[in-house]
Amino acid sequence: MRIAKEDIPVQIDVPGAIARQQSDFGDVTGYGRMGAEYFTFGAGTDITQLLHGLEDDRCQSPHWGYVVTGIITALYTDGSEETSRAGDLFYWPPGHSVRAEEDTDIVMFSPQQEHGAVIDHIRDKINR
Repeated sequence: MRIAKEDIPVQIDVPGAIARQQSDFGDVTGYGRMGAEYFTFGAGTDITQLLHGLEDDRCQSPHWGYVVTGIITALYTDGSEETSRAGDLFYWPPGHSVRAEEDTDIVMFSPQQEHGAVIDHIRDKINR
């Protein structure tokens, strides 16, 4: 799920401040501590091969985030894709990989335990 800034409903609009809020933007039920993450991807980076060996060969952690710069595409187990661009908020449910379409920076918030396991898996793959 992604949403452009302009599509987030305005809840408060007063001189000097605008507050936008999108309800029901993912679900954190059952997750403990969250981690804050800043990722930088070079154009063409696709992490799919690094996820092989995980359940469904995909990241099984949900992520809520913001595309600071660039364009990134989430690749889902059902074959669908969803592209987010600079300025978009996104939610990636478990069962995804990602590919950077151009140099991209993103900020994400993820369940610490679940995403930590994925990061460890990727680190192990890189260090082989």
